[in-house]
Amino acid sequence: MSVKREDYISWDEYFMGVAALSAMRSKDPGTQVGACIVSPTNKILSMGYNGFPIGCSDDDFPWNREGEPLNNKYFYSTHSELNAILNYRGGSLEGCKMYVTLFPCNECAKAIIQCGIKELVYACDKYKDTDSVVASKKMLDAAGVKYTYYNPTGRIIELNV
Repeated sequence: MSVKREDYISWDEYFMGVAALSAMRSKDPGTQVGACIVSPTNKILSMGYNGFPIGCSDDDFPWNREGEPLNNKYFYSTHSELNAILNYRGGSLEGCKMYVTLFPCNECAKAIIQCGIKELVYACDKYKDTDSVVASKKMLDAAGVKYTYYNPTGRIIELNV
C-alpha cells in the first residue's frame, strides 16, 4: 500500500497548525495569536502565544483594549512572536523560519530580525494598513527577511484571529 500526497499534511500545514494550537492557549478575549519557530531542517524549536509575563496573573492585569494605558493590555502583554523567541533556550535562531497566525507588529519584527530568523509565514494580515505593520514590512524587507502568506487548505484547524 503506497501513501498518497493527499494522505498527509505539508510542512506549512503542520507548523501553522502548531501555531494555531499555541494561539488557543492565550487568554486574550480579543485576539489569540500563536507562533512556531522551526529550524532549517523542519524541527520545532519553540512556540509562543500572546499573554502576560510569568508571574503576572491573568486575573490581576487588564485584557481590555480601550481606556487609559495603565488600564488596558498593551503595556502588559507579550506578543506570541516575542514569547516564542524568549522561550527558546537552545542557542541561535539564525536561519530559522517562524509561523505566525497574525502578521507581526513593528516591535516583534525587530526581535525577529535581531535573532536571525530569515523567513516568516503568516496566516492573517488584518492590520496591514496600520503604521505598525507598514513599518514592520519596511524593516523585514530591508533586513532580507522573506514573508509569505499561508494559503489555508482547510485540512487543519480554522484560525480564529
